[in-house]
Amino acid sequence: MEYLVDMTTHVPEGTPSEVVDDVRGREAAHTRELAAQGHVLRLWRPPLAPGQWRTIGLFAADDAAGLERVLASMPLRVWRTDEATELSPHQNDPALGPTAMRSRQDGEPMTEFLVHFTSAVPEQTDPADVAEATANEVDRVRELAKEGHLDRLWGMPSEQRPAPVLGLFIAADEGQLQAILQSLPLYPYAKIQTTRLTSHPSDPAGTGGGGASR
Repeated sequence: MEYLVDMTTHVPEGTPSEVVDDVRGREAAHTRELAAQGHVLRLWRPPLAPGQWRTIGLFAADDAAGLERVLASMPLRVWRTDEATELSPHQNDPALGPTAMRSRQDGEPMTEFLVHFTSAVPEQTDPADVAEATANEVDRVRELAKEGHLDRLWGMPSEQRPAPVLGLFIAADEGQLQAILQSLPLYPYAKIQTTRLTSHPSDPAGTGGGGASR
């Protein structure tokens, strides 16, 4: 099973810098071990507030208990709080696993975005229109995956039906991402939240330099 984990670290005030450096070094080494074992799939940095120390990670484990064992084994857990969300397979997921970031034609790396979709069908909408858009969504998702703009899709835990969807999109910038999202047939029937991601030094996809996971 896959899990999205929001990890926030709070180093106690007065902690010597050499202690912090030691924990971060051990964290980096252990993260590489967990990646080799197939437990750490991706790591990203979301937009950060001044002084904030936060990472978003994609993890794999047999169940919630197994995930907790993985997270508890990480050296930074002594100062870190983790918020995990279980992800479920989505029928339109274009891939079974994460891939490296695509590149722009000029060689600069593309930007990855986590996009959260929640159903928000306007009142008095003809159900036939929603059904048609849902059917067309499958073809458009396949096109975006083929174009390198959509990497993954997951279902999110919720009592709402249809359940929310989380997508990992790739675009040159926010403008291109917005154009991509507006091209989705279900765009008029969804509330959308986006999170711009930047590379993490311990990302197993190889976009970083192997530093500690914060």
